[in-house]
Amino acid sequence: MKNIIFLLLGLLMSTSLWATETKIVIRAKARDAKFIGSSLGGAYVIVRNTLNQQILAEGKTNGSTGNTRLIMKTPYLRGNSIADKGTALFLATLDITEPTFVRVEVYSPINKKQARATVSTELWVIPGKHILGDGIMLEVPGFIIDILKPRTHHYISLKSVKNKPFEIKANIVMMCGCTINKKGLWDSEKMEVRGVLKRNGKLWKEVPLKIVSTNLFEGNTQITEPGNYELIVYAYNAQSGNTGVDKVNYVIYN
Repeated sequence: MKNIIFLLLGLLMSTSLWATETKIVIRAKARDAKFIGSSLGGAYVIVRNTLNQQILAEGKTNGSTGNTRLIMKTPYLRGNSIADKGTALFLATLDITEPTFVRVEVYSPINKKQARATVSTELWVIPGKHILGDGIMLEVPGFIIDILKPRTHHYISLKSVKNKPFEIKANIVMMCGCTINKKGLWDSEKMEVRGVLKRNGKLWKEVPLKIVSTNLFEGNTQITEPGNYELIVYAYNAQSGNTGVDKVNYVIYN
């Protein structure tokens, strides 16, 4: 009986050695831009056990987009950090008893479904062996685009727009919320922004959009026929490979 008790105690003690709180810093970084933090509502993070899909931790990144000089203007050297004390992160605290292979998933922007991207990576996590500092960084590609004009499912009389410029307006930002300007750090001159118009399901015309103020792009065309219209606005940066799209449908009636 004593031998059994000692054996059980030994097993409990060996298990407790592994059952150590393990912390992982997780960050979401916009491609060609800064970190995704509180100003954009945060990126949503889920850490899963890949074996049984159990969620071990979840939550939003919180903090600032980071230091622009450090992230965008300082040449990167191995071992150097690009995150400072206030840079957005999610601190996952895992309760694991043995080395566990996990999947880290990031969903961002969490509040802009049409622009939301999912990125993930997998790694071994060992009890008590924290991953801190810059931590696990996942890159989120894209642009966030909001078509401002015309409005979704807006009914517009042909008489009100015929022989007048039909305006197209869109707000475009980087995936971290960083601003786009002409000749700015995120330069509109390096981006192709166009509106693609469909009428009654068929491609009708394309309209170039130009920046008129920070993040705001505009263009215009002529509407001469009634119909069911779809507007697709896209942004494309050949240098970074970033792309983004938003769509609206509206109706022109006689």
